[in-house]
Amino acid sequence: MTTRLLLIGGSLRTGSVNAAVLRTAATLAPDGVTTDIYEGIETLPYFDPDADHDPLPPAVASLRASIAAADAVLFCTPEYAGALPGAFKNLLDWTVGGEEMYHKPVAWINASTAPAGAVNAHASLRTVLGYLSTQIVEAACVAIPVPRATIGDDGLIQDCRPERSDSYRRPPTSSM
Repeated sequence: MTTRLLLIGGSLRTGSVNAAVLRTAATLAPDGVTTDIYEGIETLPYFDPDADHDPLPPAVASLRASIAAADAVLFCTPEYAGALPGAFKNLLDWTVGGEEMYHKPVAWINASTAPAGAVNAHASLRTVLGYLSTQIVEAACVAIPVPRATIGDDGLIQDCRPERSDSYRRPPTSSM
């Protein structure tokens, strides 16, 4: 049996560390796991509850179809001004009106090298995912500080050695 994992990044930045983390994760997927990186965050219209019905805006329909086709979702997002980036929060808002995320296993990678480690963004992500009744896979929610300098010309993290357990830390499970 193959598990389909959807990877969703929360950054629009060219050369994003978060996107590089997800691309690298895709290359490290074990046998039996296929990955799909969602690339349409910048095409989503601003969330409008009045537009959250059939026919959905095409970009929203594509997002929801990608989520529906996945067995699980892995997020990697930066923190911006102490919260989730606006475009990423917009993506999450578009998932609330659909049923695709409900009871879906989810996790995130926190790639921040900041001393606070983007904890506000991930606490907010946890809150939103709670509203969606997702199954947060705590063991898969990790903080792996990734300096921008480790991104190679191929867009992958070059210093990605899972045996370096000192690089990993568990984010707080809840601050609420």
